[in-house]
Amino acid sequence: MQWDYGLPEHFSVPDHGLFICNEGNFQYSNASLSYYNPDSNSVINEAFFRANGYRLGDVANSCSLHNDKLWIVVNNSHVIFAVDINSFKELGRIENLTSPRFIHFVNDEKAYVTQLWDNRIFIVNPKRYEIIGHISVPDMDMENGSTEQMVQFGKYIYCTCWSYQNRILKIDSETDSIVAQLTIGIQPRSIVIDKNQKLWVITDGGYSDSPYGSETPALFRIDAQSFAVEKKFLLSSAGDAPSCLQLNVSADTLYWINRHIWRMDINADALPVAPFLKSDNSRFYALSVSPHNSELYVADAIDYQQQGVIMRYSSHAVMLDKFYVGITPGAFCWK
Repeated sequence: MQWDYGLPEHFSVPDHGLFICNEGNFQYSNASLSYYNPDSNSVINEAFFRANGYRLGDVANSCSLHNDKLWIVVNNSHVIFAVDINSFKELGRIENLTSPRFIHFVNDEKAYVTQLWDNRIFIVNPKRYEIIGHISVPDMDMENGSTEQMVQFGKYIYCTCWSYQNRILKIDSETDSIVAQLTIGIQPRSIVIDKNQKLWVITDGGYSDSPYGSETPALFRIDAQSFAVEKKFLLSSAGDAPSCLQLNVSADTLYWINRHIWRMDINADALPVAPFLKSDNSRFYALSVSPHNSELYVADAIDYQQQGVIMRYSSHAVMLDKFYVGITPGAFCWK
């Protein structure tokens, strides 16, 4: 059957729609892009393929919005696509990356790209779609190198070192140099910054069969200015893998996945005793909180082989919608 290229005429791209990057399956090159219109409760799947006639590639790991372009980081294809946010047409690409994970824009002519299996953070020029340099991470080699998510406070970029690592890096974006490192728990992954300029980091605790060991996952609060740990909350027993730390619109409430969805005020002195949303028979894989109204969008990867499902909830945990997307929905980006 021949694919009907192009987007349906009835589909609109509102000012506050949701891009969904579906990872696909490792080494199957079936990553895809979906787009959801919350005003009409309508979704279009394979948006990139339908607009361009070719697929994203192997494992769409993350996506970011900058200068009216959606930047899609495709991990195992070693590429980052820049996509028009209205037509879904490719505008350019950054190639020859090792194993890109996330991109953070310092300004219009400089961005950082974190890597898996590399001891370098790549520096790219998004205007020219070129690699222009790199930052070498001390005491990290190519075999076990891993840098992951980034947030910015002033001129400093804070970056988690995830797979087989236990550090957060503080990078001066003016000099492209690492000026400090903070050792915390095993495998810090998600990082956000709240309204009080406090960094929050979740560690997943590593793997039980890892030569680097494993431990109980934890949630850390770190002061961005002093770069010191202020609070540590043990999340669960070893073997769980908490992820997807998020903030609401006012940046005063945390959400994360640890089998279920959990919610906590940033000023709380103890972890919540019950989940905000129970997973029941779902396999919660990714989470996004709308920057417009704090609604929650939760991805269920099901069996990682068939189309995944996105469940939309109000901030009071009432389900508002449910829709199918691509295989293994793992990343969100809000327009």
